[in-house]
Amino acid sequence: MTDSIQVQLRKGALDLCVLAVLSRGESYGYEIASTLVEAVGMGEGTIYPLMRRMQNDGLVATRIVESSSGPPRKYYRLTPLGQTIFEAHRRDWRSFAQAVDTLLRDLP
Repeated sequence: MTDSIQVQLRKGALDLCVLAVLSRGESYGYEIASTLVEAVGMGEGTIYPLMRRMQNDGLVATRIVESSSGPPRKYYRLTPLGQTIFEAHRRDWRSFAQAVDTLLRDLP
């Protein structure tokens, strides 16, 4: 049961986590995935469909950069809409997390 709760929490917070990573600056897909694996344990396979959706929704923009060590890399950055959505989601998350923490703290 614990594993399924952790998976659901991660899935629910994944959009916010990606937006948070990109709020720090432009990044390419593998770098985003590696950061998320390290921070919250989300796998690389979940990132690319999410990035496509975010691009389709106008939250991120992309550019292709040639790489001397392999194939070209697609870099992602927040659009102004993506920055606005990130700030709203961050406020919502903090409010929600604080409410949950309060409930958990008040238990006997």
